Amino acid sequence: MDKKNLIKFVQDVLPMSPEKAAQLMARYYERNIRRNEFLLKAGAVCNESIFVESGVIRAYTYDVEGNEVTTGLYTKLMYAGDMFSFFKRTPTKEYIQALTNCEVWYITLEDMQVTFDESPEYREFGRRNIMNNYGLLKQRMLSSLQETAEQRYAGLVAGNPELLRNVPLKYIASYLGITDSSLSRIRKEFIKR
Repeated sequence: MDKKNLIKFVQDVLPMSPEKAAQLMARYYERNIRRNEFLLKAGAVCNESIFVESGVIRAYTYDVEGNEVTTGLYTKLMYAGDMFSFFKRTPTKEYIQALTNCEVWYITLEDMQVTFDESPEYREFGRRNIMNNYGLLKQRMLSSLQETAEQRYAGLVAGNPELLRNVPLKYIASYLGITDSSLSRIRKEFIKR
């Protein structure tokens, strides 16, 4: 596994030479994660920031009634993890688990802090990356309030079709905030169009 996708991701967030991007990513290490393996469990502190090279990772928690709720779905070229727990060193309330075999790049907080201290470019990359992820989170929150279930499903299909091939429908329904039967109906209508 080489870092070409990670380097390209960095360049897309903050334009720079491939050499500079490779230098900034020197402290990222590769790991293979088996299907169903947990990267993080509730009550633990997130110790790594994970960049997904391949595969699908799911974050989930439990609501007040004990129902499992999918809070995040991460595929190729996305960061996975609990950034609040990672930076604040507080126990997470989520579980993060591989849904497929995955190849990832990871960096520890200690290595990230050293790279932040050494490189203004890495600080700027980090700032922009966090802002981009905040924007995605805000869009997801607003779509859950302002869009129909059909519109949310259409957005998911358009934005990340890999999820439909690799994620069980019950997790997609939970992620969209709808029941399994509603998702089934929406999918049938969507296919007809």
